[in-house]
Amino acid sequence: MLETVNDTIQSVLSITWPMLVISSVVLISMRLTYLIKNKEKFILYKELLRFSFILYILCLFQIVTFRDTVSWSTNNFIPFREILRYNMGSRLFFKNVIGNMMLFLPLGFFISLYLKTEKPKLVIILSFIISLSIEMVQLIIGRVFDIDDIILNVLGGYIGFLLYSFASKVGNKFPYILKNDLVLNAIALVFLIIIIMLI
Repeated sequence: MLETVNDTIQSVLSITWPMLVISSVVLISMRLTYLIKNKEKFILYKELLRFSFILYILCLFQIVTFRDTVSWSTNNFIPFREILRYNMGSRLFFKNVIGNMMLFLPLGFFISLYLKTEKPKLVIILSFIISLSIEMVQLIIGRVFDIDDIILNVLGGYIGFLLYSFASKVGNKFPYILKNDLVLNAIALVFLIIIIMLI
């Protein structure tokens, strides 16, 4: 499983790295210029969250529009047909079933974070609208429409909501000293270093 996840991450990075580099330079330079010009405080963990959300959306766009199409695939309008086709635990199961859920997990997390929603209804509706729009665009550009992708994407968005809810409840139990900007910035810096080392 870890090998499959690592292969998927490497595959995504091989497709998206030019866009990530250029977008990062544009986003960071514009944001820093804005903060300096308006004399606003730089809070690392908040900036990393904003930056991560924008990069996630850009990567999502690139993955769902420019990825190679498998020639034997056809449109699927029957719920669960494709999901049930894969053997649980197989490479294709992790790539197509788990992968589609993981693709929208960050979206559910970010929607919950930025809209401060405590109920999953809004996350489910927005995940559905975004996933449906992706599938419709894929149909128009000659890729495959798959109702199962929508189901899995919405489920991934819901899991992202649950992850946010759990993190929020755990975070609320921390003492006040651990919730100040200095501590959160230090945690964000450690997290950033770990991610850079893993890449």
